Amino acid sequence: MPPSKGLMSYSWLADSSVYSVWGLTASTNLGLNLRPMSAFAQEEASKAAPEEAPGHSYESLRVTAAQKHILHVQLNRPEKRNAMNKAFWREMVVCFNKIAEDADCRAVVISGAGKMFTSGIDLTDMASELLQPPSDDTARISWYLRSLLTRYQETFSVIEKCPKPVIAAIHGGCIGGGVDLITACDIRYGTRDSFFQVKEVDIGLAADVGTLQRLPKVIGNQSLVNELAYTARKMMADEALESGLVSRLFPDKESMLDAAFTLAAEISSKSPVAVQGTKINLIYSRDHSVKESLDYMKSWNMSMLQTKDIMKSVQAAIEKKDLKTVTFPKL
Repeated sequence: MPPSKGLMSYSWLADSSVYSVWGLTASTNLGLNLRPMSAFAQEEASKAAPEEAPGHSYESLRVTAAQKHILHVQLNRPEKRNAMNKAFWREMVVCFNKIAEDADCRAVVISGAGKMFTSGIDLTDMASELLQPPSDDTARISWYLRSLLTRYQETFSVIEKCPKPVIAAIHGGCIGGGVDLITACDIRYGTRDSFFQVKEVDIGLAADVGTLQRLPKVIGNQSLVNELAYTARKMMADEALESGLVSRLFPDKESMLDAAFTLAAEISSKSPVAVQGTKINLIYSRDHSVKESLDYMKSWNMSMLQTKDIMKSVQAAIEKKDLKTVTFPKL
């Protein structure tokens, strides 16, 4: 039996030079004019930067200890506009699983190196996985694609599963897979030049790794979500702020990152028992009824209320001390 016609019909995409789906990098027939960024990449590389965090060595990501208790995760393929290659989909899972278990980390900022946050999936690199299944049997191709999509979905679900709050700092384009990524984050900041696109319908598929499931709950406007998803139009920064996709806008990347790290520092000064318990219960409440969520909260706090962090926090309040002066043990 020949390979699936539906799959083979996209084989021409693999020949694109820097073609990016779920937000595309390059292809003149879609009207995009994206120039190489080698000079910019060299400039960025020459700047002094914090050292790589121990245990976090990746091809597509750069992880640094920005401040005490704060990790900075950068999408680090600026010459490809941070297009999401095979390494990215694998390394994000490894990275955030490590962060989840890192007792010293209490907050995370995620941003993109170079001129934009991300252009989405890099089909040049991913074509062999997506378009050349290792079988000519329809059922086996289907199971293969199901397994593939399960892995891709985990790339962003792992952010949500991580108990540490994750702040997305978005500049320039956040296209396709970038929207899947940021909707899995807890807080989103943007720059005035940022824009957002649910790009998948432009290349003939429905978004399948989180946007259609999370974006409606993030902005609470089903009509607007439908409009964005059906048309692949750009949502500019002001509209993103008005809709609630981002909570603050900044004039440039530098001021946005400063604010994101300030927020992360504020969060990390609180009891990790309180903050991480809050994140877990907020996500549970989003997906369950009020009654179910209250019952879950009772079960959660019947143990967490026994923490000594409560007495430390109350004592600081009584003595009118800043919580930043209180030392909470690692969690």
